[in-house]
Amino acid sequence: MNSDINAARLIRFFPSRGIRLVRAQGQYVWDSEGKKYLDCHAGNGAAFLGHNNPVIVRRIVEQASRMMTCPPIFDSDILEECLTMLGKILPRRLMNVYFMNSGSEAVELALKLARKRTGRRKFASFTGSFHGRTMGALGMTHNMKYRSGYDPFPWEHVFLTFNDQSSLEKIDESFAAVIVEPVQGEGGLNIANKEFMKILAEKCSTTGAILILDEVQAGFGRTGRLWAYMDYEISPDILVAGKSIGGGFPVSFVAVKDEIASKVEEGEHGSTHGGNPLALAAMIGGVEVLISDDVPSRAREKGRSLAEGLAEIANTYPEVVRGVKGRGLMTGLDLRYSPSEMIRQLQSMGLLALKAGTTVLRLLPPYLITDEDIDWSIRIIDEVIKMYQEKIRKARGGEEIGRS
Repeated sequence: MNSDINAARLIRFFPSRGIRLVRAQGQYVWDSEGKKYLDCHAGNGAAFLGHNNPVIVRRIVEQASRMMTCPPIFDSDILEECLTMLGKILPRRLMNVYFMNSGSEAVELALKLARKRTGRRKFASFTGSFHGRTMGALGMTHNMKYRSGYDPFPWEHVFLTFNDQSSLEKIDESFAAVIVEPVQGEGGLNIANKEFMKILAEKCSTTGAILILDEVQAGFGRTGRLWAYMDYEISPDILVAGKSIGGGFPVSFVAVKDEIASKVEEGEHGSTHGGNPLALAAMIGGVEVLISDDVPSRAREKGRSLAEGLAEIANTYPEVVRGVKGRGLMTGLDLRYSPSEMIRQLQSMGLLALKAGTTVLRLLPPYLITDEDIDWSIRIIDEVIKMYQEKIRKARGGEEIGRS
């Protein structure tokens, strides 16, 4: 807390985690007391390429000394270089991009493009979805805790049941777009199944609804593929990316097919800071790291090791743990109870984690996580869950602890 009574006060939509972080490097952060933490929170996953990645830091520092402000209505060397780098990782069908500052803003643009290009007013998203907190994106987000008090939202909208093929029959020629996460992050690390995604893509194609893939959290190598949708052999019309693409620097983009980009009208969208030179420099560095370190392969390998360790915990403590969820380095344990107390315990022991859905202990470590880090993480998660199970057993003589 700031002791200066004249200092401004932060509006806290979420309570403080109770530690003051002063330094970060790679997969670790340190607090003001000098304590080191393995960061599997990573700024809600934004630091997937590691805190202060030297390649990205160098790019930002070099650009900051040249030019910090230059909207993309002006041509610049940094814009040209960024577009060239993105050409190495974007799907061939989605080579048209516009830059924003956050995932939510990018989702807003994707929705606006779909609304105007199709002339239709209706949208669909899925149970368990999270697409952001601005009004259009929030209208696509399923969690009532975030939605409550903000309706009515823009446009007509329906929630379809995630991974339920029969619910896709509701999609018809009245829909402008359907937006989906291949792996739901905030909703509980739920993985879309292959047949569901295939039928969804086919349904959008036959009805003319635009298929928007929200890969703000899952994309850029985190799940073990460059883009998570590549596991499904489908082709989206719009791809939304953010979080890790700039190594933690605030940046996002929307990538669209030619048929959408060719019809964009002057002034129909814009952003003061979208595509600013520092963000472009961060993205260039991010793509360099992604390619040179083969980040998707490393995420797949480390994710497999982490999941194996978590599976052993799930098998050992079935009274507490339902199972392992997620893919790659977007993983966690589905618990039979709220993970909040365990998250606090893990933090006290040097591991930062976060919640997904109502019962998932979520881990979003940087790809730099080592085998030693994984072994240590598994040991302390095991220790915390063992303590929790013992607590449950002792409580059985009285009132059951908040099971869900």
